[in-house]
Amino acid sequence: MKLRKSDLEIFATSCGVLFLLYIRKDGPWTPKHIAGAALIAASYVGWLTARLQIREFFTARAEARGLVTTGIYSKIRNPIYIFGTGFIVGMLLYLSIVWRGLVLLVAVSLVQVWRARNESRVLEAKFGDAYRQYRSKTWF
Repeated sequence: MKLRKSDLEIFATSCGVLFLLYIRKDGPWTPKHIAGAALIAASYVGWLTARLQIREFFTARAEARGLVTTGIYSKIRNPIYIFGTGFIVGMLLYLSIVWRGLVLLVAVSLVQVWRARNESRVLEAKFGDAYRQYRSKTWF
């Protein structure tokens, strides 16, 4: 089995998630920490699912390599952004930096919306009506 760069990125991200959960393992486990850990886990599973389903079409910049319309992408156009933002919210709760992290969350959310709009323009330019039909049936 040949490892792709994307496989290594997924592995590195997985290791980072495990490390982040480990650094707080000795508690105290308040409801905020538990909620944060649960949100981290759920968001990570969603992010990983989306990354695995988009595979070779994933790029850091907006490129129209292909249109993925199955799996999680049949309901959400930008699941990597949605779950990435959920992950950040979970981290803010887990690390108890909710108010200080609010600025980070707003900034990340604005960047995610900008990136999603940019990707939408690129995909619409390449796939035209097929993308417009897909967009009308999915959220964000």
